[in-house]
Amino acid sequence: MRRLFALVAAAALTTYLLVSTSSASAADTLLSQGKTATASSTESAAFPASNAVDGNGGTRWSSAFSDPQWLQVDLGASATITSVVLDWESAYARGFALKTSSNAQSWTTIYSTAAGTGGRQTVNVTGTGRYVRLETTVRATQWGVSLTEFQVFGSGGGTTPTIPPGAVRVAEFLADCPFSHRLPDDPIIFPNLPGASHMHSFFGSTVTNAFSTADQLLNANSNCNPSIDKSSYWIPTLYQDNAPVEPVTGIFYYLGEGVRDDLIAQTQPLPFGLRIVAGNAKATGPADNTISRWSCLHAGDAGSSPDFVTCPAGTMLESYLDFPHCWDGRNLDSTDHKSHMAYPVNNACPATHPVVVPKMRQVMRYPVSGDPARLRLASGGGYTMHGDFFNAWPVEEMARRVNDCIRPIIKCGADGRP
Repeated sequence: MRRLFALVAAAALTTYLLVSTSSASAADTLLSQGKTATASSTESAAFPASNAVDGNGGTRWSSAFSDPQWLQVDLGASATITSVVLDWESAYARGFALKTSSNAQSWTTIYSTAAGTGGRQTVNVTGTGRYVRLETTVRATQWGVSLTEFQVFGSGGGTTPTIPPGAVRVAEFLADCPFSHRLPDDPIIFPNLPGASHMHSFFGSTVTNAFSTADQLLNANSNCNPSIDKSSYWIPTLYQDNAPVEPVTGIFYYLGEGVRDDLIAQTQPLPFGLRIVAGNAKATGPADNTISRWSCLHAGDAGSSPDFVTCPAGTMLESYLDFPHCWDGRNLDSTDHKSHMAYPVNNACPATHPVVVPKMRQVMRYPVSGDPARLRLASGGGYTMHGDFFNAWPVEEMARRVNDCIRPIIKCGADGRP
């Protein structure tokens, strides 16, 4: 069945370029192949955005059956763009625009048309930018729009990362973010309602409150290492004998795991402004939550449990929580704050949530041990442990780490380098 990819509508702008059916100039370099591609939607997990830049004419990216939509590629660094080849499947767009950007937020239109003809189109352009986006506004068929290849030619851009000698083959980068402050606020669950939540302990952004937005976080201070991570992370406050106890460290690992290696290679950056909630704050018992785990640092024989465990003297209580990393490709949040994300099934993302993004693992270590009856969370028992994440990584920094660490399966440090 033919599918048509639809892209975000662009304002009517002057057409700067001419479309020809010739091949790209022999002097041009293909910059987009194998680079990180993202899209506004996908028809199913079988047609991800990465298919449009894989150099394989037998695969394709296909969108949802609606207008508008978009497909973009991160070239890795600023580039001079001289032509773009659109190899449409039968489902194509009559109205579309090509745009460039240095930051994936503000865009410059370098070509637009309302009379697309489908087939293989070579668009000669003049533009610069790290990101190149196709935005479609009018489908030519009842299906979504579909491209077998989206090829960007020119000079510059970044190179596909090589595996350095001695690299640890684990897809990982991280942010080490200490405790910042406590507030009974939750800008995801109770936005603009200060004091409406149970007590939370915040990490990363030093200004998070009930009114926080992604742009505000991006322009504020962070205590993370690396400081470029402006995201906000928060958890229910832990109490021992009714006195708050904060973790000695909060480590947030971004991982490529839980899906097949070929899907790790298609991992897309976490979109700016994405909000994710993991765990079950309303759990009434250990059986209600199979996601969060408690254990003891350097005391593995104490076991692991969804509820608090008894840690020997001289050890610390640990909390582990894995966040879902299959995204629906459309929504930065949802009414229940969970349904736009999903966990993998059988080492792949479900068709309803086809976009693989890095999996975040939250690790907290508390300076407490002994009788767990002395402990409680602001949300209740240990089985109510949950985590909230508000993504404010700068777009280019998140994209670089995904391209250099996650997709090639390389263990990187806080600086996003091996």
